[in-house]
Amino acid sequence: MTTLPADAMPFAKLMGVEVLESSKDGVKGRLLVREDLCTAGGILHGGAIMAFADSLGAIAGFLALPEGAAGTTTLESKTNFLGGAKAGTHVIGTTTPVHRGRRTSVWQTKIETEDGKPVALVIQTQMALGG
Repeated sequence: MTTLPADAMPFAKLMGVEVLESSKDGVKGRLLVREDLCTAGGILHGGAIMAFADSLGAIAGFLALPEGAAGTTTLESKTNFLGGAKAGTHVIGTTTPVHRGRRTSVWQTKIETEDGKPVALVIQTQMALGG
């Protein structure tokens, strides 16, 4: 299994994204729900949820790049918000492939609370750059 640290991406590092597992077959990560990532009610902000999922999807897309490709970029992302996560807890994101083609890949990220309650489901398309 290849491990790619989230701190290779400055914004993911700023957010505190922690990669637990990573390979061309998927990525699992964790994020501490800090107060500065929350809405006024102490619940993880939707933008933070989307950025967390995008970071994990970008890592997965990068690890699954075809030979000769230089990098990846997000073409599209869709988020279904399913529940909340309170400040002081962690959310876990699990990214798995839906489609891996020569120029694009599609990834699904399930974000859950530590006790397994759904927070969001994100589907994103990554495009291979260069090559």
